[in-house]
Parts: sequence; structure tokens; C-alpha cells
Amino acid sequence: MYIISLTYKVPLETIDQHLDAHIQYLNTQYELGNFHASGRKVPRTGGVILSKMTDKLKLATILEQDPFKIHDLADYEITEFVPSKTCVEWSFLKEV
Repeated sequence: MYIISLTYKVPLETIDQHLDAHIQYLNTQYELGNFHASGRKVPRTGGVILSKMTDKLKLATILEQDPFKIHDLADYEITEFVPSKTCVEWSFLKEV
């Protein structure tokens, strides 16, 4: 599993101009099963995406399609994470 941390590089006014396209991109990735959770950081300095994809290179290619990436609005940090313990509701995230 991967934790993708986005950090905005531009003012929020610029982010908001591209937000609808970014949400459309996220919706597509959810439909394809590539993303499992996402949301804003608090304070609003970026966002976080959780993905259970197994191929980091393929994930990186998918992230290149994000309007925030295309327009160089955010930096992306990809962290691999192996969840070995979860609550019952999130047990689908566990890896063996």
C-alpha cells in the first residue's frame, strides 16, 4: 500500500481553480480501484491519497495524470506502507 502526500506549491486560489479537474481525476481513479481514500490536510497545505496498488512505477505514472501534477501545483511524496494490524472495519487494508 502507498501513502501519497501532496504539498501545495502555489496559493490556494490557484489550487481552487483546478480543484474540479482534480476531483474528476480522483473519481476516475476510485472507479478504476486505484485509490481507496483521499482528503485534505489540516491546515489546508495539501492532501493525502491511500492506494493499494502494488506497482510503484504504475502508481507514479497514474499520479502524472493528476491536474495538480500537470500544472505543477503540488509536490508528491510516495511512502510505501505495509499495514499489519487494523481495526475490523479496515481489515481489507492488511497485507500478509
